[in-house]
Amino acid sequence: MRLSRVLALTLALVMMASVAFAGPSYDRIMKDKKIRIGIMTDSIPGAFFNSKGEWVGFDYDVATELAKRLGVDIERVKVNNKTRIAFIQQGRIDASVANMTHTREREKSIDFSITYFFDGQKILAKTGKYKSLADMKDKKIATMQGTTSEINVKRALKALGVANPDAHVISFQKESECFQALQMGRVAGWSTDATILLGYASKTPGKFELVGEFLSDEPYGIGLPQNDSALRNGVNAALQDMWRDGTYMNIYNKWYGPDTPFAMPMTGSIELWP
Repeated sequence: MRLSRVLALTLALVMMASVAFAGPSYDRIMKDKKIRIGIMTDSIPGAFFNSKGEWVGFDYDVATELAKRLGVDIERVKVNNKTRIAFIQQGRIDASVANMTHTREREKSIDFSITYFFDGQKILAKTGKYKSLADMKDKKIATMQGTTSEINVKRALKALGVANPDAHVISFQKESECFQALQMGRVAGWSTDATILLGYASKTPGKFELVGEFLSDEPYGIGLPQNDSALRNGVNAALQDMWRDGTYMNIYNKWYGPDTPFAMPMTGSIELWP
């Protein structure tokens, strides 16, 4: 076969694959009766592996309930801060339930559900050593690469008069790496969402505490493929129904209720449509 014909055939196959891939995710999910959901693995208590090696957490339970409400099986896919958006863009997952703040910048890459969780950014430090970010502005602060937390802590340091915030922030790929740096004294504090910090602090009770004011509000949304309104509507309806019938608060109290190591009062309400 001549090279030109081979190239033409290859191009045609690529175009056919692209057309097939471009169809709405919702239609394929309903046809296959399975939704692929990206979930974190070391975000305590959002989604993590417990001492028994079981994958558990708030986001894990929300994702499981979401699939149930859509009437399909769930395929759980491990994601992290770097892959949770990329996997949606690449079609490797249909949704990302991965403690992801809904931002306008991220809206350029993917779509989001309504806010399903309400958090805010704080700083974790050794108990009794610091009272605020101002007390550690000349020290090193840990945060996670490619997150809103990284942007916010640098902005806060700049507001405190730090000439080169980049030099005072060490960014890691995983929450567990940030916590390890804090435990080893490589950093004075670790800044990210308060619920994540509470989760890790609970591993060594009494040794670490949240300090200072909130640096930001962090409204979490479920990441979704762009331009698939049927999937977005289905996810939003499921979240609202979970809230209305009490299932959402049952899951919330399981992980963040007053009798848990991660106790945090509910501070918001899911948007409900008539």
